[in-house]
Amino acid sequence: MPVPVAGPADEDGLIQLAALQHYLFCPRQCALIHIEGLWVEDGATAEGRILHEAADSGRPESRSGVRIARSLALRSLALGVSGKADVVEFRRGKPPLPVEYKRGKPKTHRADEVQLCAQGICLEEMTGSAVPEGALFYGETRKRVIVPLDAELRALTARVATEAGAMIRAGITPPPVKTPACRRCSLSDLCQPGRLARPPAVLKWLTEAIG
Repeated sequence: MPVPVAGPADEDGLIQLAALQHYLFCPRQCALIHIEGLWVEDGATAEGRILHEAADSGRPESRSGVRIARSLALRSLALGVSGKADVVEFRRGKPPLPVEYKRGKPKTHRADEVQLCAQGICLEEMTGSAVPEGALFYGETRKRVIVPLDAELRALTARVATEAGAMIRAGITPPPVKTPACRRCSLSDLCQPGRLARPPAVLKWLTEAIG
């Protein structure tokens, strides 16, 4: 599936790269953050922020044929996103390697992989070099997971970028849908998925009576 190419006029409408991860985890969470500007920090998000700050801090360095860039600004007109990579390793004689730092451990969904793939696509546009893989570093396991940026993942990333971008530009926040993932969301109290997903009995009665 080819990545849809945006025109130069779309540059001012680029969405944050992190929105792709938020959208795949939960479109409503993505809208609350990127449309309504809401954010609540809990223990998990604080741990993730500290891990990112540690990865992003420090100056670029070179060692053993590898130049390490930190907090590197990225942009892709094809995906319609912009943001930063925690770390990009420019290895002598090899393609650039984006490295994204995450708290916890590898997950069953592909939100982290989509964010990493978007970084790889940004690097391809910016450098003209193919980026066939990236790496996810998880704070709980303290290990890297190499992620092939294959056709399936690229197609998923393109689809998520298109859908998230359309939602954010339209400024429409989706209604809540309560799922087991809500327990892990720091915005759960603001979102109120359990209460809003089931309208109060009086509101339901009024709706039926008016209808």
